[in-house]
Amino acid sequence: MNNELNATKAALGELARHLDVDICIELWDGTIIPLGRGAQEEVRFVIGSPVVLRRLLTRPSLISIAELFAAGDLDITGGNPVEAMNHLDHLQFLALPKKVNKARLLKMALPILLKSYSFNSLVRSVKNKVGISSGASRDDRELIKFHYDLSNAFYELFLDENMVYSSAYFPTPDDTLDDAQRNKLDLICRKLRLTPGDSLFDPGCGWGGLLCYAASEYGVSAYGTTLSQEQYDYVTAKIARLGLADKVTIELRDCRTLEDGLVFDKVAQVEMVEHIGIDNHHDFYRNLRRHMRPRGIYFGQASARRMTADPDKFHKLSPYMQFIVQYIFPGGELDHIGMTVASLERAGFEVHEAEAVREHFGKTCEHWVQRLYARQQEGAALVGMPTTRLWLLYLSLCTLAFQRGSLNAFQVVASNRRVGASGIAYDRKADYGT
Repeated sequence: MNNELNATKAALGELARHLDVDICIELWDGTIIPLGRGAQEEVRFVIGSPVVLRRLLTRPSLISIAELFAAGDLDITGGNPVEAMNHLDHLQFLALPKKVNKARLLKMALPILLKSYSFNSLVRSVKNKVGISSGASRDDRELIKFHYDLSNAFYELFLDENMVYSSAYFPTPDDTLDDAQRNKLDLICRKLRLTPGDSLFDPGCGWGGLLCYAASEYGVSAYGTTLSQEQYDYVTAKIARLGLADKVTIELRDCRTLEDGLVFDKVAQVEMVEHIGIDNHHDFYRNLRRHMRPRGIYFGQASARRMTADPDKFHKLSPYMQFIVQYIFPGGELDHIGMTVASLERAGFEVHEAEAVREHFGKTCEHWVQRLYARQQEGAALVGMPTTRLWLLYLSLCTLAFQRGSLNAFQVVASNRRVGASGIAYDRKADYGT
């Protein structure tokens, strides 16, 4: 093991010569290697075995990092993953391959590279399990089951009291997650211009936060669908507990299979369109419009990517999305805001406004990380420590993506287009009070 330890120290020392970031690496013998001048030592990345460096040199990828972190071979001490990664300049790591003498580095790491180490990923993957393409071969029920049917109790570890699994809306950065999620639910209701007696449809209604809030606070008749058995059971029990059976209905079904003639005044799609695949967006929006009254109002909230300089490259999965679709969010795809607007207009909607909320989503994910990090032992008891650690990494990467602007999120308001006046007030502040 000494040969492997010395090789790891030498190789990391060589890499550190080309870095200046504010964090240290701790090896399995307690050795601490700074990756920058005066790097802080409070929060450290921990390499628990030689398999880490070997894996990262032979298969450098975010998926390798995720699997090593899930298995515990790569760890963090002194803080959660967001706190650790905030000390890193990831652009320096992306530039490393052009700076490092690869032959020199590989020679240093030879005692590790020549040895075989057993490593088995401890986390479930969707690879070769379910169809994630568009069209008839896509199995949305299995895709949703993979993501949402982990355990309601697991999601309760990090979500707010209303179990809202979407970006909150923070009046100030210091608001609590519970307050910010209630504020978001109320903002959606106001942007939809809900009034007593309205009928509201929530496709992909999650754990029923919006359904129950809109029914109890705005007096609407709310109807939701989900493909998750766990969510359906949770919402059914919640409706009974709150005495909302006369106002709220939920069905375990695909939202695209509603009966002909079922028409709603308002529709709220809150971060479920990411699940259906970009190639399916047109049919999805067209089907929603088919179930809306003329000039019925649509609210949509969704994560989005930036449009690429070359449109032909937009569909190429980034390393982040490759990790997400394999281990967390199978079948998921993010469009860009221009594509969202174009899809809505093509399907027959008139778009009235789009509001960027990426900082709100970054703050939301940061709260989720803090909560899950504090309760990770409970998570391990529910779904296993590898899955809990994988979700910590996933939520942390989301936090950084929204904070740094590599991901965005938007709230869009549109209506079922008809000739003539839109019915949307001239003064938006007066119309929905923001």
